[in-house]
Amino acid sequence: MSQLTVNGIRVDDTFAEAFGMRATALTITAHSVAWANQAAVTMTGFATSVIGCGCESGIDRSLNPDETPDGRPGVRVLLFAVSTSELQKQLQNRVGQCVLTSPGSACYAGLEADEELKLGNALRFFGDGWQVAKRLGDKRYWRIPVMDGEFICSATTGLSKTAVGGGNIIVMGASAVTTLAATERAVEAIAAVPDVILPFPGGIARSGSKVGSKYKGVVASTNDAYCPTLKGSGRSALDSDIASVLEIVIDGLSSTAVSEAMRAGVRAILTLGPERGALRIGAGNYGGKLGPHHYHLKDLLP
Repeated sequence: MSQLTVNGIRVDDTFAEAFGMRATALTITAHSVAWANQAAVTMTGFATSVIGCGCESGIDRSLNPDETPDGRPGVRVLLFAVSTSELQKQLQNRVGQCVLTSPGSACYAGLEADEELKLGNALRFFGDGWQVAKRLGDKRYWRIPVMDGEFICSATTGLSKTAVGGGNIIVMGASAVTTLAATERAVEAIAAVPDVILPFPGGIARSGSKVGSKYKGVVASTNDAYCPTLKGSGRSALDSDIASVLEIVIDGLSSTAVSEAMRAGVRAILTLGPERGALRIGAGNYGGKLGPHHYHLKDLLP
């Protein structure tokens, strides 16, 4: 594979391949920042990959009281799935089990769109007939009685059919310590980009996967070409100086958001340099067969 060298770091002349997804956004508020975050973190748990979790979800950003419908501290959460029906199911279950149950919480639409998903319209039945509909301007809400007062919830939230999942950066370094430092630097930079999430723990995945397996029924398995301990297998894509590899996976409400996130991440890694960070940057693709969105690393360079 041909490569470019920028600030002493090798950059593969390749592209990240991403695919279309369905997505929505929510604004979760509470009496304090801590409880807004608690509801959001609980809701976005076990949501790293649609392969095993049914959805991919994460926190987009924190919201100040002047940015939320009820003037309280809040968090914006994004939720992605491969189909509208699966997204509706995940939305209802996760808000019902993780936000409705969280002390002092409220949940509002975080995305405006022509098409909508049921939010309070699906959760209102928990009120057992005591729920009350409320309209403020052109917005409809539900007030559901709970033991600490009322759960206020938007009736619906917007549905995006132009979301993108699977943008990625593969970070390769001489040690676990320096590779993690470079990847953390990229995650920090991407956090400033709106409308994207990094669904894996801390935004980082060490168990990158490939499609398929030698075992029947297993849809994804370890990406052996990027496992340092398998460099002698004859299928390795790693150079002799690479001892650790980490991956950042990016989902966004638009292709532009994913591109901007990848650009921010790549440039942050390059700025850190090879002595303290990565020796090489790559990206994962399937020859263009997986999805229509291709993000070439050379186009993201400073």
